[in-house]
Amino acid sequence: MFNINRWFPLFALIGAGIAYLMPAWFIGLKTSIVPLLVVIMLSMGLTLDLQDFANAFKQKRAVITGLILQFTLMPLSALAISLLLGLDRELTIGMVLVGSVAGGTASNVICYLAKGDVALSITMTALSTLAGVVLTPLIIQLLIGEMVAIPLMDMLLSLVKIVLIPVTVGVVLNHFFKPQVAKLAPALPLISIVAIVMAISIIVALNAGQFALVGPVILLAVFLHNGLGLGFNHTVCKTISIEVGLQNSGLATALSIEFFSPLAAVPSAIFSIWHNLSGAMLAGYWASLAQQKQTEALE
Repeated sequence: MFNINRWFPLFALIGAGIAYLMPAWFIGLKTSIVPLLVVIMLSMGLTLDLQDFANAFKQKRAVITGLILQFTLMPLSALAISLLLGLDRELTIGMVLVGSVAGGTASNVICYLAKGDVALSITMTALSTLAGVVLTPLIIQLLIGEMVAIPLMDMLLSLVKIVLIPVTVGVVLNHFFKPQVAKLAPALPLISIVAIVMAISIIVALNAGQFALVGPVILLAVFLHNGLGLGFNHTVCKTISIEVGLQNSGLATALSIEFFSPLAAVPSAIFSIWHNLSGAMLAGYWASLAQQKQTEALE
């Protein structure tokens, strides 16, 4: 499972590169973004069990800390960076949106590679996803409500349809049909990778003409924003760090397209690529440190 996901950053780069060079291949697939995201959320749900939610009660302090950082540090830093760099209205909306969504599903894979607490990561992803159904639109209303007329209820209903329903369906199926789901499990990572790469490629294609104008400043903004969410090295701390630093950029992309504009989705598109690359590189560093400590302990 995880070996396949190790190649995700490369696949994302290849997909984005092809979409940038051949945007006409992907532009017609604009309406596929939300269905692709539903597939990703359903795949995530199929990997979760009711016990994963029960794990939240075993590490309450870590979970609460992660949730607070997820929905305070990331959206506030996104707004601050946008103002600091003088981003325009649409790009600021995109930055705040990607900073206001829950942790991304890739965080579980990166956590595994970094030798973090995978069970905690899965629990935090599930809870932040559920909390995000309510908190994401409220945060957006609070931070950028004066800039645009936020369709709060429409966005809330959209999050329920895109996140809550498919994840719940996946968990229920996994609970009642575990043997059958176990047979499907090996294919889920590949399905998720294809769906995520396709979503990234479509967004890049829709904004191919804009990257030359806004790419450098947005790259800097995304690097700074992602960097604020990543940092520590203790097992639980790095698990929280990965969870907070890797946003659900696919969801931010879908919301940007549905409620704002393709340009507002540019930060999400770049974040989709960069957070997996930065996470993978950091995971490799943390994993090597963990392996070194194990070796020294045995000597």
